[in-house]
Amino acid sequence: MSATARKTAPLPDDIRAMKGTTPIVSLTAYTTPMARMMDGPCDVVLVGDSVGMVLHGLPSTLGVTMEMMILHGQAVARGLKTAMMVIDMPFGTYEESPAQAFRNAARLMAETGATAVKLEGGVHMAETIGFLVARGVPVMAHVGLTPQAINTLGGYKVQGRAAAAEPLLADARAVADAGAFAVVLEKVPATLADRITGEVPIPTIGIGASAGCDGQILVVDDMLGLFTDFRPKFVKRYATLGEEGEAAIRAYAEDVRARRFPGPEHVFSDKVPGA
Repeated sequence: MSATARKTAPLPDDIRAMKGTTPIVSLTAYTTPMARMMDGPCDVVLVGDSVGMVLHGLPSTLGVTMEMMILHGQAVARGLKTAMMVIDMPFGTYEESPAQAFRNAARLMAETGATAVKLEGGVHMAETIGFLVARGVPVMAHVGLTPQAINTLGGYKVQGRAAAAEPLLADARAVADAGAFAVVLEKVPATLADRITGEVPIPTIGIGASAGCDGQILVVDDMLGLFTDFRPKFVKRYATLGEEGEAAIRAYAEDVRARRFPGPEHVFSDKVPGA
């Protein structure tokens, strides 16, 4: 399914049907202009809780609030016509109980127009995923490295090596059985990601996983070189906009201090037009 050929945004069943076919293209977005740029090339645009680190300077995703997600979700929605919008559920808004998760998921969808929510966790979140799906909330799951759990995982470490492979596979199976329409595999060994992709009936979307996944996602500011605080191994930079932006700002500052800007072409005369 080609994003450029669609006239309307896909639904979760459309994404599910892409399993084993054309790779699903996904990026994160937090603003209207960025969403507009993604709307043609991307099948899925995720309003990620990575916004806390990328745009708000937080040390992790743990401080992201519902209000932040709603604000950025509304901005992204204004820029999308042909891509499906998925929105992250912030830490602390779904773990307590399925009922809590439903209340907050319903609010996110109602106030942003998102088609689906994404939440982190495997076997222990299966009941919640099933509860949401049964009540009309499409869910994209997320297993492997789950950034909201970095304090218990011991940091941003690869997940699923050696004896940890089977539990991670069980996580992927559990979220699929619970009704998730797709699952993000983050920072998972390639061989395990390929195995999961072959064994679960829903699309896998890799980030630091394998080219064999059913799709890929990156944080857009990472791949554009805008967020440079750190660079995970799995990020391929397709541009260096951060460096270009810094150079442009330095050039602007030099022009202002030298009174080269504004020039005659940037100011207005006192002549009345047409007079």
